[in-house]
Amino acid sequence: MSYFGGLFSSVFERRFARTVSSDAEGQGMGELSLDLLGAQGEVSGSTLAQLILEQYAGADADDKRGFFEFMMQELEIDPVDVVESLKIYKEAPSKRSYRAYAQASEPKRQELLRRLNRVPGGTERLVAMRRDLLEMMREDVKLEPLDVDFQHLFASWFNRGFLVLRPINWSSPAEVLEKIIAYEAVHAIDSWDDLRRRLQPKDRRCFGFFHPAMPDEPLIFVEVALTQGVPNSIQNLLADGRDPIDAEDADTAVFYSISNCQAGLAGISFGNSLIKQVVADLSHDLPGLETFVTLSPIPGLTKWLSTAKAPSLQNASVQVQAAHYLLEAKRDDRLPVDPVAGFHLGNGAAVHAVHAEADTSENGMAQSRGAMVNYLYDLSQITTNHEQFVTEKTVAASNEVRALNASVSRAT
Repeated sequence: MSYFGGLFSSVFERRFARTVSSDAEGQGMGELSLDLLGAQGEVSGSTLAQLILEQYAGADADDKRGFFEFMMQELEIDPVDVVESLKIYKEAPSKRSYRAYAQASEPKRQELLRRLNRVPGGTERLVAMRRDLLEMMREDVKLEPLDVDFQHLFASWFNRGFLVLRPINWSSPAEVLEKIIAYEAVHAIDSWDDLRRRLQPKDRRCFGFFHPAMPDEPLIFVEVALTQGVPNSIQNLLADGRDPIDAEDADTAVFYSISNCQAGLAGISFGNSLIKQVVADLSHDLPGLETFVTLSPIPGLTKWLSTAKAPSLQNASVQVQAAHYLLEAKRDDRLPVDPVAGFHLGNGAAVHAVHAEADTSENGMAQSRGAMVNYLYDLSQITTNHEQFVTEKTVAASNEVRALNASVSRAT
């Protein structure tokens, strides 16, 4: 296209966008959404999508709920169309009949979300929109089908193929570093000096997953300490004034904090891929690393102990209590009560060791009486552990941890 042709096209698009915007003045998000679903042109669609997202960003809680209810009621599937199109497809399978069935089976709100996602910044705004939805669902379960649509689309948009693993260090942009401080969910970062101690030393690493549509927003990040031997205390690991070691002298990589950053992406799993990718990268860069472990909290221990009936367990040491809890405390589906345990065991890790007085912070004492646990990622056993956990609900654990648990079982 010539310069003048491009200039004319640009001017025309701006004027057309202003016309669309002017015509849409006074319309609510529901009316604009119906217009967007009927829009054929790229410019008109983009303008309408921007208007909807801008209105939503400025809306109060009642208007946001109204928009969600609009999507639930007005952009729902028609059961009659679904049954009828399925009948036709079964009687005469073809590309056309299958397409008709697929279109009937998908609520129009999914297409609305796709069109909203096409504009610059749309992905980030939709993640924020789902965060609002999840909060409202606590009081209104009728909105749950809408979240199924969000999850279906997000699982595709945020799959591993689109994610970019980036190292985060003291030289990273300040905007990213500020978000690491804000999003840290395991061991709070209380100052820039505290952050520097976690990122700057030669025996510290941090990695995060980013999405191209949200380049300055980490989705999840993991903090790593390179050590000699397996650590048994978070306060020692993060101590001010400790002497760093050379990364090449380390034999152990410790994942001591994994934080999900986006509330609107709850239920979209990144952690498994993150750990595997970081292990692969560290193994390549530092071939001297032999052991990959976590130093993890046990967030449900204290609460669970308050309901435990066995007197012998109440009088046992916190190490024994922790071992018994991690191996024996199960939900109705036979998966671990503890959410952190479920995450790592589902990834193929094993319960390696439990430690008393490992987290003496106020939060650590409140949630687990100061106990922490190492989950071991043995690369030769990850697949076997994962399969046994998924199929048989078997918790992989070291002999030491099993012995601690057995001492309680014998006394009960």
